[in-house]
Amino acid sequence: MADDLQAIFNEIAPSWYNFRHHTIFRAELEKLAREWAGGRLLNLGCGHGADFLPFAGKFDLYGIDFAEEMITLARKYATKYHFQPALAVADLTALPFPDAAFDCAIAVATYHHLKEPSRLPALKELRRVLKPGGSAFITVWNRGQPKFWLKNPELLIPWKRREGTLYRYYHLFTYGEIGRLARAAGFTVTAVFPESGYRLPVKNFSRNICLTLKKA
Repeated sequence: MADDLQAIFNEIAPSWYNFRHHTIFRAELEKLAREWAGGRLLNLGCGHGADFLPFAGKFDLYGIDFAEEMITLARKYATKYHFQPALAVADLTALPFPDAAFDCAIAVATYHHLKEPSRLPALKELRRVLKPGGSAFITVWNRGQPKFWLKNPELLIPWKRREGTLYRYYHLFTYGEIGRLARAAGFTVTAVFPESGYRLPVKNFSRNICLTLKKA
């Protein structure tokens, strides 16, 4: 990821900790925690750590984020909620772990911040650190959500604050695009679906695209 995006997320971190104190994917993550049952779990782009909670006490938890301030707040969050993840500042395209180190992984709202040509290498890195048969869950923003119909898929999304507005890079994926990318990285795509809060019968308009992947 670009250094400017890293700096932006370092600045955003304290307000993000308060704004998104709990995961918006609780239903999805709690279901996965039951299905996966336990093992070593890696949280990619872990932010301040809210997505760890459904797995706390049942898994050995590891997390990486490229923003040092996010990792600092993830340690604070873990102390508040009484779990102990191993955390590190790292890049998605060069994970500091050996091959086949993890049973499962999650990456919530992470890969849509990657610019080309980093997307495929990052997913290949995810596959590398999963054990054979390991599973992953990822979410990205959907290009099909109505507010983006007339927008370019490469966007700068504002984060407003008293000190001034910061702009975060997003790539908006289609359902087909993210599935093809995951398969190109060597994954089997086991499911592609909208977030649990989405109620329309046609999935194409959801805010988020969720995928479950398997390392064959």
